[in-house]
Parts: sequence; C-alpha cells; structure tokens
Amino acid sequence: MTGSMQTAHMLDAIGAMVSQLRQYAATLPPVVYLTAVPTGVKPTLETIDTYEECVSRVRAQSAGTPYKNFTERLIESLEAFEAGRLLGSVQPLLALLDQLERMSQDKEIEVGRIDEKRIGEYRTVLRKILPGNKPEMDSSGNVRG
Repeated sequence: MTGSMQTAHMLDAIGAMVSQLRQYAATLPPVVYLTAVPTGVKPTLETIDTYEECVSRVRAQSAGTPYKNFTERLIESLEAFEAGRLLGSVQPLLALLDQLERMSQDKEIEVGRIDEKRIGEYRTVLRKILPGNKPEMDSSGNVRG
C-alpha cells in the first residue's frame, strides 16, 4: 500500500496525534504548562502505542508521495511524546500543518475546504496546548487581560 497517501489520510493521522496530545495535556497539572514536565508524568504505554501507530501508518503510506518528507518531524514528535515533553511533541505537528498549507499554496497537493477547516482546527488545539495560551486568573478566579 505504498504511495497511496492523500491529504485526508495525512490529516487523519495528525488528528489522531492531536487527540492523544490533548488527552495527555489534560492529565497534567496547570503549573506544568509553565515549567518542564515533572519526572514520572508521561503518557501511558497505550497512548504511546496509539501515537506510534499513527506515525508508522504515515511512514508506510507516504513513500513516493509529496508527504514522504513528513516522517522526520513525526518521529521527532513521537520521541518527545514518549518522553513526556509536551512542547516538543506539539511544535513538529504545527510545522507540518504549516508545511501542508505551503504545499497547497504551491499546488503540490490538493487541499479541499473540509481539509482546510481541519488544518485550522488542529492548529487551534495544538496552540491551546502550548505554554502561555491559558488565560491567567486573578485571586478571585477572574480572567486577567
């Protein structure tokens, strides 16, 4: 099944990884967003396996397609995820979403309206996971800003 990857398939894989990251981020205490992840706070083996399956599927299906160069960033994200480094997991996926948009603008790939919307949704979720994107609250629980 080599060389059969389409934009929708790539976005399916990225979406599954975004979902795993969102679930993992939800298990972390809020202070983790401001500092390094404490030792021992890592994704479950089952979650890591799911993430790894997505990366493996992309690797297997992207050979000979415009997406073949995505593998390195996906592996970088996987390795960071395995180590519990949330920021290191998110950044490569954001870079891939940017790359998908550039490839679409350059007419290297076709991205339909639905896929454009998915790219935007995944980017929004990933940015919300990044440090500094949680509204700060004052002592009374009101959002500052």
